[in-house]
Amino acid sequence: MQTYQLLIDLAAPQRIRIGKLGEFDFPAGRYIYTGSARRYLEARIARHLSATKKLHWHIDFLLTAATARVIDVLRFAREECEVNQRTAGKIWIAGFGASDCRAGCGGHLKHLSNE
Repeated sequence: MQTYQLLIDLAAPQRIRIGKLGEFDFPAGRYIYTGSARRYLEARIARHLSATKKLHWHIDFLLTAATARVIDVLRFAREECEVNQRTAGKIWIAGFGASDCRAGCGGHLKHLSNE
C-alpha cells in the first residue's frame, strides 16, 4: 500500500455536494486529504490532479470546485490511517475519503487553516 497526501487550497468559501455524503460548506483555507493506492500511485495522483475525470471518490468532488487547487503532494511509505492520524487539523466531514477505514480515523480530509 502506498500513501499520499494532497495539500489543497480553497481560495474562497464554497458549498459543495460530496457525492452521496451530501452538501457541505467549506470555508476558504487549507485542507489536507490522505489517500492510498495498492498499485499505480502516480497514476492515482495524476488522476486527482486532472481537470477532466468522472466524479468517483469524495476527493473528486472537492477538487472540481471552482476555487480549489492542489498546492503540494506528499508521499509516504506508511499506512494511510497512520499518516492521517499523525496529521494535524480538524476532520471536516465525517467519513470523507474513509468509507473503507477500519482504524477509527473519522475522515481522511482535514481542515488546516483559514489562510
